[in-house]
Amino acid sequence: MVATLLREIPLQGGDVTDGVVRVGDTVRRPSSTSTPSVHALLRHLEAAGFDGAPRVVGMDGAGRQILTYVPGTTGLRLESVSDGALAELAVLLRRYHDATAGFPLSAKGWEGGSNDDKSPEVIGHCDLTPENVIFRNGSPVAVIDFDLARPTTRLFDIVTTLRHWAPLADPLDRHPLLRSLDVGARLRLFCDAYGVPSRDRRRLLELARVRFQRSYTVMRTRATTGGNWAKMWAGGAGERIRRAAAWLDVHEDELHAHLV
Repeated sequence: MVATLLREIPLQGGDVTDGVVRVGDTVRRPSSTSTPSVHALLRHLEAAGFDGAPRVVGMDGAGRQILTYVPGTTGLRLESVSDGALAELAVLLRRYHDATAGFPLSAKGWEGGSNDDKSPEVIGHCDLTPENVIFRNGSPVAVIDFDLARPTTRLFDIVTTLRHWAPLADPLDRHPLLRSLDVGARLRLFCDAYGVPSRDRRRLLELARVRFQRSYTVMRTRATTGGNWAKMWAGGAGERIRRAAAWLDVHEDELHAHLV
């Protein structure tokens, strides 16, 4: 009997990783220096009973990662920007952080990048964009693409998530579905649903500013290596970060009022 070759279907949506395809019920991703660490993390999450991440299957003959395909939709839709979806996303992130407990925070091999100066507490996803959250029936059920995961603080991962979902951005750069939302109220809603303590809420906007500064530097440096980083930079990523920082400077007091 001749084995049937499954068709490779390109998966779109990410900014950085080329060559991600679906093959049947699996996803094939190019490997990188962080792949061993990511696979160890995903196996830890599976052992911990966390059902909101892909499972590791192995590597294929082309040296690509084989992960389970998580069905659902990604990207911003009317149902994914609702207050209810935002609260559920906060709970999902909290569950993920809690599930990383016991995973070595000293492990090497992660991708570098902007981070918090405080000692790591969890393995953060560090890239929870709308393209990396799987929705089903209007609810966020899983997170994918752990290429930028690394040891960090809970608050850093929260700030990175809120950058995209509150969003902490100049209205000029927001998705149309996010332009008229009350950002301060969404910050409070997310923090309440996650259970962010008062001491971290007081520090949230300060850390957001640090993240903007370091993200700008990191992206500018990575853009010199070419590839998708260069495309993102040429497409105005640096200018968007600068505008977000300036917008935060203007609105910091009113946003902070929602967090105290």
